[in-house]
Amino acid sequence: MQTALFQFYKSIVEKCVDSEWRDLISVDPPKEASFGDFSTNIAMILAKKLQRSPMEIAEEIVSKLRGNENFESIDVKKPGFINWFVPKKILIGCLPQMCEEDFGKINLGNGRKVNIEYVSANPTGPIHAGHTRGAVSGDVLAELLKFAGYDVTKEFYINDAGKQIEILAKSLHHRYLEQFGKAREDLPNWAYPGSYLIDTAKKLVAQYGDKFVEAEESEWLEMFKQFAIDDMLAIIKDDLQALGVHHDVFSSEKDLVRSGAVDRVLEILKGKNLIYRGVLPKPKSNDSEEWEEREQLLFRSTAFGDDVDRPLQKSDGSWTYFASDIAYHMNKIERGFDEMIDFWGADHGGYVKRMKAAVSALSNGEKQLDVKLVQLVRLMEDGREAKMSKRAGTFITARDIIDKVGKDVVRFIMLTRRDDAALDFDFKKVVEQSKDNPVFYVQYAYARTHSVLKQFEKTFGKQAVNIAEVNLNLLPTESLPLLKTLADWPRQIVMAARNREPHRIAFFLGDVAAAFHSLWNQGKENAVVRFVLPDDFAKTCANIVMIMAMQNVIETAFKIMGITAIKELR
Repeated sequence: MQTALFQFYKSIVEKCVDSEWRDLISVDPPKEASFGDFSTNIAMILAKKLQRSPMEIAEEIVSKLRGNENFESIDVKKPGFINWFVPKKILIGCLPQMCEEDFGKINLGNGRKVNIEYVSANPTGPIHAGHTRGAVSGDVLAELLKFAGYDVTKEFYINDAGKQIEILAKSLHHRYLEQFGKAREDLPNWAYPGSYLIDTAKKLVAQYGDKFVEAEESEWLEMFKQFAIDDMLAIIKDDLQALGVHHDVFSSEKDLVRSGAVDRVLEILKGKNLIYRGVLPKPKSNDSEEWEEREQLLFRSTAFGDDVDRPLQKSDGSWTYFASDIAYHMNKIERGFDEMIDFWGADHGGYVKRMKAAVSALSNGEKQLDVKLVQLVRLMEDGREAKMSKRAGTFITARDIIDKVGKDVVRFIMLTRRDDAALDFDFKKVVEQSKDNPVFYVQYAYARTHSVLKQFEKTFGKQAVNIAEVNLNLLPTESLPLLKTLADWPRQIVMAARNREPHRIAFFLGDVAAAFHSLWNQGKENAVVRFVLPDDFAKTCANIVMIMAMQNVIETAFKIMGITAIKELR
């Protein structure tokens, strides 16, 4: 629905210029709230076209708009911004829309196909706190883009090939031997230490007995690999389900390599003259005396802005992870995605340029790869970093966090910072009932709206409020900050979707809660501002419509975030 306030005002200012200039015009809240509710750069855009001073043009526009009923007040700020406040009647006119189920829903994407790949943890154990943050951000971004009109596929890439899977299988074999008292040594340093593999080993025993106790490695290695992968994936999927995360597609690196996809994509790049055999210079960060020059199969990623060309094959002849990833992204292109969004850990920052180079090369620059680097989560307990999980052995698992505070708290807190900013997750603070806890602050605001409806029913009896028959002009002036915040919801959807920033939804909810709590507290001192007025049914109904609008906006935002709206807090 594009009839929100900012669309209304943008349509007004856009009438002043030709269509070729309209995309350059912005209509947004100014940085300083005291300047106005909205600000536009139209005078600066026209100045370039008309070769006149921005301030002169702005003053001329404003002189014609002063007194217009669509502007409460309008003014000019250097170097030529036009700022204005929204009149109460315009805000009130938006209230019926705010109560509609699809308020804020837009067709920004126009069905554009987007693949969002997130989590993609190695299937070597449960997902940890770092994966949890990427899982939430990826999942919420997917729902946000769906709401904004995109055709979204949520994908998990299984890294089930490579050295780590062999280590996993051998770690499982050690745990298997332990079940019969046949382990020849303590758990090796190279093995995965988590106790979760003991459970997997017990499943092996239940199915195969002691069949592999005396068997040669060649007899059990491949089978143990697949058994371990299947069991680890089951654990990962179960943990993700507990977090409320669901993927549409699980893609296997092993299946990709076996299908010959790597060979095929390298032939494509070879045909574009983007692969050659050469020698790379010694990396500046490599001080090892063991480093030696050797000829390698290289991709010309420098032709697409990368710092150095990248190897595609290891010394033993197997493909590098980069080669497999090129094939994987070619697979996405072949599946018809217009855009690919990958969520990676911040430690993969050095991998971004080469992957973007590969996508650009494969698609002739027509497809877009957007990589979201997710910073670390520091888990805190009693003022100290939380101890590692006994089950995982080396890290705290996602399930540890979910079991401790619940999925809704985890999902909300993970969105209280930008993905590229570090996040502290304090187990004590995220469950305390105070205004300093953003989850409680928003949930409490929503619960209070339901207490208002209960009070309305208690005072006037159980009856429906017909919005079309309510005189919304009876709303007090003190309600304007809340109305302005709620009316901004569609613009927030546009900004969050365009910038691929799901955290904006959590920030917006904080603003809604702040405006509502402020109005609630004013009602304690000023009876006129209270929501339920026993002696004034008409005014109370106007307040109830505003409450209904607020509930609708919060419920919609929570649905995108994958969070349950709680009507009553204990």
